Amino acid sequence: MDINIKKLIPFVSNYKKHIYLNVFFNIFYALFSTLLMVSMIPTLNVLFGIDQKLYKEPQYEGIGSLKKYTGDFLNYKMTTLTEVYGFKIMLLFVISIIIITALLKNITNYFASYHVTRLRTGVLRDLRKNLYAKIINLPISYYSEKKKGDVMARMLGDINDVQNSFFQVLELVVREPLTIVFSIATMFIISPTLSLFVLVFIPIAGVIISKIGKNLKAKSIKAQNENGIFISILDETLGGLKVVKGYNAEESFIGKFNNSIDRLLHLSNSIGNKNNLASPMSEFLGIVTISILLWFGAQLVVEEHSITSATFITYIALAYTILTPAKAVSRASYQVKSGLAAAERVFTLMEQENTIVDEVNAVEKDNFEQSIKLENINFRYKKENVLNNFTLEIPKGKTVALVGQSGSGKSTIANLLTRFYDVNEGKITMDGVNIKDIKLKSLRGLMGLVTQDSILFNDTIKANIALGKPDATDEEVIEALKIANAYEFIKDLPEGIYTNVGDSGNKLSGGQKQRLSIARAVLKNPPIMILDEATSALDTESEKFVQLALENMMQNRTSIVIAHRLSTIQKADLIVVMQKGKIVEQGTHEELIALNGTYNKLVSMQSFE
Repeated sequence: MDINIKKLIPFVSNYKKHIYLNVFFNIFYALFSTLLMVSMIPTLNVLFGIDQKLYKEPQYEGIGSLKKYTGDFLNYKMTTLTEVYGFKIMLLFVISIIIITALLKNITNYFASYHVTRLRTGVLRDLRKNLYAKIINLPISYYSEKKKGDVMARMLGDINDVQNSFFQVLELVVREPLTIVFSIATMFIISPTLSLFVLVFIPIAGVIISKIGKNLKAKSIKAQNENGIFISILDETLGGLKVVKGYNAEESFIGKFNNSIDRLLHLSNSIGNKNNLASPMSEFLGIVTISILLWFGAQLVVEEHSITSATFITYIALAYTILTPAKAVSRASYQVKSGLAAAERVFTLMEQENTIVDEVNAVEKDNFEQSIKLENINFRYKKENVLNNFTLEIPKGKTVALVGQSGSGKSTIANLLTRFYDVNEGKITMDGVNIKDIKLKSLRGLMGLVTQDSILFNDTIKANIALGKPDATDEEVIEALKIANAYEFIKDLPEGIYTNVGDSGNKLSGGQKQRLSIARAVLKNPPIMILDEATSALDTESEKFVQLALENMMQNRTSIVIAHRLSTIQKADLIVVMQKGKIVEQGTHEELIALNGTYNKLVSMQSFE
C-alpha cells in the first residue's frame, strides 16, 4: 500500500459507517448489474420461441444442477402463465423481471453514491481543517522560505485532487471489480470454454494499460508544483500592482505568468493524453475480445448447438458489460496516481515540523512583575549572525528604544521576544523564567504588537480591533479608539465601528490604518508593548496623530520601541544604539547626545520639527 494512502486512513476512519454502507450497496449494485443481463434470457427465449413447454414443476437437486433448475423453473412459469393468462401476460411477466432488476440496480447505485459522497466531503473538510491548522501554526520562518501561492495551491487544488481521485478507490476495489467478477462467473456458468479466453485477455489488457500510465505520478507532481508557481505570481501581482504599473513592468509580469501557464499547459496535455488513452484503449481491447468471442460463439450456436442463440446473445451482452467497469478501473487507476502526487504535497506540508512549540513542562504566566532579560544572545536567519552576544535588560514600566541603521538587528529583537523565532544561543527570560518555558499563548498574551505594516483584515473596524479580545463591547472598542486617536474619523462613518475596511484596509489611509493597529493593541491591554517602527511609513501629519496615540498607549506599560525616526523616542527611559547586531551605545537622549558618538550622528542626519 502506498504510504500516502496509509496517511489518509486516520481521516477516512472517522467515516467507517459510510464506507461499510458504500461497500454493501456496491456489492448489490454489481450483483443486480449482472442479473439484469441474465434476465434478458427468458425474454429472448419467448421471442425466439426456443424453449419447449414444461408443464411439470422441476425439482431442485443441489448446487450442481442450479443452472438447469433455474432455466427449467422459468420455463415452467412461462408455460403456466401462457396456458392460464395468455402470451401477452407471460411476456409482461418476463419484462417485469427486467424492470424490477433494473430498479434494484439503480436504487443500490444511488445509495452507494450517497454514502461515498458523505465520505468524500467529510474527509475533504477534515483535511482542510487540519491543513489550515498546520498552516496557521507553522513558524513565520517557514514562510520566509516558501511561496504563499504554493501553500494556497496545496490547500485549494491538491486537496481537491485527493478528494476526487482517492475515493475512486472504493469503486476500484469494490463496485467495478465485483461487476466484472459476477459477470465472468455467470459467463462461466453459461459457457466455460468461451470464458477461459476472457480470463486470459484481462491480465494482458491490464499490462498494456499500466504501460501507458507509466511516470504519471511524477508528471502530476510537476504539474501541481507549477500550479503553485502561477498562483504565487498572481498573488504577488495583485499585492504589488501599484509598483508593477508604476514601473511599466506589465509586460515583464505577463511574460513570467505566461511562461508558467505554458509549462503547465504542456504538463497538463501530457497527463491528459495518457488519461484519455486509458478508456479508448480498454474499450478497443474489449471489442477485440468480443469479436473473437463472436467468431467462436457463432460456431457453438450454429454448428455444435451447445448453447442457444438467446443464451449466446446474453453472453455477448455480459462480455460487453465488462467493458464499462474495465474502463472505469483503468481511468480510476490513473486518477489515483494523480491523487498520490497531490497527497504527497498535502502531507509534506501537513507533516512539516513546527520548531516553535511549547516545552513539555511549559508554565502559564498571566502577569509581568520585574524585567525581561536578553542574555548573551546569538541569532542567525541563515549562516551569519544577526545578533552577536547581545545582552540587554528591560525593566518593568520603562520605555526602551532600539535604534540603528537597517540590518542592525532591531526588528530581530521583536521577533525573538514574541518567539516568532527562537534564539540560537543564549536565553531570554521574563521575571527569571526562560520564555521557552512559558506557554506560547500565555507569553504572547502578555504582549501587544504594532508593526510598521498595518495589517488589517477584510472585516469591520470592530472585528479588526477586537482580534485580541473577541468579547469586547462596543463601548470598550470606542474607548480604545479614543486612546489611539482614531475615533475622530470613525464616528463620522455611516456605519461607525461596523464599517468594513476593505481588503488589507484599503479603504483607509496609512495613518488611519496604523491608528486602528494601535487601538487593537490598546484594547488587548497587555503589560508589554512592542512597537516595530510603527511610524516610519507615515507622513509628518499622520505621524503626529499616531505619535500622540502611542504616547497615550505607552503610559504605565513596559514598551520596547524599535524606531527609525528618532524624533519619536526622545522621551524613552533608555535608548539602545545597535550596529551589526551589537550594542554600541546606550543611555537617555541627553546622555547620548553628550557622548557625540553614533547616536549623535544619526540624530544630525534627521531634522526635528
